[in-house]
Order: sequence, then C-alpha cells, then structure tokens
Amino acid sequence: MIRVLLFEDNTDLAESLCELMKDTDDIRLVAHYTNAQKAERHVVHNLPDVVLMDIDMPVENGLQGLRAIRATGSGVVVLMFTVMEDNENVFQAICHGASGYLLKQTAPERILESIREAMGGGAPMTPSIARKVLTLFAQPFKRSEDLQTLTAREHDVLSLLVRGHSYKMAAAQLEIGVETLRFHIKNIYAKLHVNSKSEAVAKALQNRIM
Repeated sequence: MIRVLLFEDNTDLAESLCELMKDTDDIRLVAHYTNAQKAERHVVHNLPDVVLMDIDMPVENGLQGLRAIRATGSGVVVLMFTVMEDNENVFQAICHGASGYLLKQTAPERILESIREAMGGGAPMTPSIARKVLTLFAQPFKRSEDLQTLTAREHDVLSLLVRGHSYKMAAAQLEIGVETLRFHIKNIYAKLHVNSKSEAVAKALQNRIM
C-alpha cells in the first residue's frame, strides 16, 4: 500500500483526491493539511511514501515545505501538485529535491500512475513541465568541481538517472544489484552535496552531464 500525504488548501480538491485513491487497491491518503507549516513533522508523524505538495498555500507554501522536508534528510518522494507552471517555481522545485511536477489539470488516472511511477524511482512530470525543464537546463552554467570527484561508475549511474531510468532499470543496465546501485547513489549525493535524485539530476543537467 502506497501511503500518500497531501498538502492542499482546496478542500474540495482534497476530498476528490481522497475518493480517487479509495477506488484503488494500492494507494491511500493518510492525512491532509491545508498548508506546509511543520511539513517535516507531519512527514515524521504520518510516515508517507509519497507527498503531494501544492505550491500556492497560506502560512507556508509548498516550496517552503519541500525545503523543510529535504533539510531533514528524509528520502520521502515529494511530487509538486499545483497550477503554478512558471519557470521560477519549476526550477526551484526541481533544484530543492522534488521528485516530480504535476499540474492540477492532470487527468485522475495519470495522477495515480504518477504516484506509482515515483515510487518506482521515476520522476513524473506533466509534458508541458518536462519541456520547461529541458529548456531551463539547456542554458549554460558554470561547471561544478564536485562532478570531477565522481568515479567512472558513479558517472555512469548519474548519467542513467539523468535519462530517466528507475533504480531497477539503471541496475539492470549496469548489471549490478539494486543495493549496489543505492550505494553508488549515496556516494554521489555526498560528493555533489545534494539530498535527492532530483537535485543530483538538476546539477548534472546544469553541467551538461548526459
């Protein structure tokens, strides 16, 4: 059972999502909050597998909540679920560790598919957002010295993550076990000073690592 924690100030939408998840055998909404204040505490208390995070909320918005969750070192999957599709919000969300970015106009079945995809190590995005991400990271950035510290195998792992491979797919491609892959990813995070796959991928894209 995939446990979902929702941060959303639109109660009607929250109720609709709850009903949507009730009709599945593998996804349940465990709690709902109307702003991201104390988001990190709510994650610890509810132990979700996936967080659905709105951006435009009162008191504390979704980007603040995302940063607070990532600051704890939690590996919980955070999917942004919002009407905000401007470049700044997209860029901030990806760089601060969001595992995916969905617009609220996303079809209900696609929302469920995205939750499952994220749990499998994917990074689901609404197509229009994916195009924005590609455009944003096509811009030149100063090369990071951190990337020079990666071993050849770590570079291979990161390149596969950039291409959208899940952990299972990347491990199969490299002919290693998933736990071995996780060991390499942990080392990549430490060397790049990041806390999530999305942050590592963003840094790689900024530095033309493909």
